[in-house]
Amino acid sequence: MKVVIAIDSFKGSLDSRGAGEAARAGVLAADPAAQVVVVEVADGGEGTLAALLAANEGQVVWVEAVDAIGRPLAADYGVFERDGHRRAVLESARTIGIDLVQVDPTLPARANSYGLGQQFVHALDAEVDEVLVTLGGSATTDGGTGVLLALWARIFDEAGNPIGPDENPLWRFATLDTSEMRAVTGTTICILSDVTNPLSGPTGAAAVLGPQKGATPEQVAHLDAHLGRWAAELQAALVRAVINKPGAGAAGGLGAALLALGGHIEAGFDRVATELRLSKTLVGADLVLTGEGSLDAQSANGKVPSGVARLARAAGALVVGVAGRVDRPLGAMSPLLDAAFGIHSETRPLAQALDPTVTAHEIASTSFEVTRLVLAAGQRQSSRGVGLTQHRLRPPPNPRQVPT
Repeated sequence: MKVVIAIDSFKGSLDSRGAGEAARAGVLAADPAAQVVVVEVADGGEGTLAALLAANEGQVVWVEAVDAIGRPLAADYGVFERDGHRRAVLESARTIGIDLVQVDPTLPARANSYGLGQQFVHALDAEVDEVLVTLGGSATTDGGTGVLLALWARIFDEAGNPIGPDENPLWRFATLDTSEMRAVTGTTICILSDVTNPLSGPTGAAAVLGPQKGATPEQVAHLDAHLGRWAAELQAALVRAVINKPGAGAAGGLGAALLALGGHIEAGFDRVATELRLSKTLVGADLVLTGEGSLDAQSANGKVPSGVARLARAAGALVVGVAGRVDRPLGAMSPLLDAAFGIHSETRPLAQALDPTVTAHEIASTSFEVTRLVLAAGQRQSSRGVGLTQHRLRPPPNPRQVPT
């Protein structure tokens, strides 16, 4: 039996690789003869850098940068080569991520994308052919002003005073001067995001994502007004309209700045799956295990489980979801999965449920039971002449053999 495991991270507990290896242990405990392939996977957000580097034998590059509130940070990005082209991968969450800062009402006026811009400049200096920027998990609502500052653009307030990267430049922004800004030519910019929010308005960066980053209703209104003005300045300076572009509002408007620089948006999972050659890996799979920390109706919106499930179904495999929490009904996820299982065998306090050791054990145990069920079903179908392989005629193992 060929089993492919492509599980997203269980946020706050295990990364994609850790979750996949735990599932592998469970599958092999149930069927030692199984061919098990673990794919480290992501959807363009957290974990994308690790997934792409693992699949392409890339290298990590370190840059002296700053986080979203200007604190010094040794920031990493990845470089890998494929088909004769060098690609850099910048993961916003690792440099200007919301998990790296304290979220409170002071954050919106302070957080900016300058640190990511420092990485971006470093990648350009390395003469890569393409820069992939993941936008999930940022702490910023700065319209990408920080990135443009790193490219030597100048931003001024109403009084004509220059604004630096020690604050959110959008907060006091009035005008943009790109006369001395570094040109981005010869390098393709790919923006990995499944967010389709425009830059401003009721569904824009400030209105939808601002409150998650500490913005009060008054701050949301202030940021939204400045994002509208920023869009006009970007169009005037760089001759690219971004105000109504889907995805321009991703990462607090960082998407808009990268679009204005000539970038294009791709669905995060689709691009990651292409780089991982996931469709090829799934050929001949009998069982595919996928999942994430919380499996619910939202998982169908460009997340790893839905993307993996669609490809697995196209390959003719049985698809089973595993998650720390399964929220029913699963909505649009339901027809994509043959079954979905919550991993926890008992009610636990959140801190205990997120413990990596506990999570790994429960993923292994659940994967063990799923594999036993598939083997047992295969045995019964084979005995009826349905045509499954003799390999599936093996009796299920002793339940006590589940890994500890």
